[in-house]
Amino acid sequence: FRSRDRAFIGCAGLADQDGYVIIRNILYDYYGETEKSITIPDSVASIGNGAFYKCSSLTSITIPDGVTSIEREAFYECSNLTSITIPDSVTSIGYYAFYRCSSLTSITIPDGVTSIGNYAFWDCRSLTSITIPDGVTNIGNYAFSDCSSLTSITIPDSVTGIEDGAFYDCRALTEIRIPEGVTDIGDRVFSGCKSLTDL
Repeated sequence: FRSRDRAFIGCAGLADQDGYVIIRNILYDYYGETEKSITIPDSVASIGNGAFYKCSSLTSITIPDGVTSIEREAFYECSNLTSITIPDSVTSIGYYAFYRCSSLTSITIPDGVTSIGNYAFWDCRSLTSITIPDGVTNIGNYAFSDCSSLTSITIPDSVTGIEDGAFYDCRALTEIRIPEGVTDIGDRVFSGCKSLTDL
């Protein structure tokens, strides 16, 4: 079963009593606009495109075991989100998934994730450190661009490609280790990383 971007946007009548629009185990939209802390229902297997798009009231989200994918723009501009728990069952993080989550201070990427989509954490300006797990092979275009508070990041030996601008303008980043297995480093990957002193 496949649906296009934000297939049920504006269909508030489909929401359950907690504000979720869930169809065939895909969470499409959320209308609980006054809640600050939520736990996504156990029935959800995928967080759909733009499901929490600009939900600025949310500060904390727990994703249950069983969710395997976080699709593009899932938490786009959730500007007050400070913490999110991602289970080990998640294997993919889509484009723009946490784009401009400017209050997010830390995040743990599960071991099962193999790719980090383009712009996934772009402008997460409060993020100070992140560990990319073994198993990730590719870091997408501008994935961590403008994470201006990021001081350290661990890249595992499994990574073979770091795409264009992946760490562009990470101004506080002081050191990074590029694994020997990396065969492709894109344009402007570390451009603007003015505090970088050690590779």
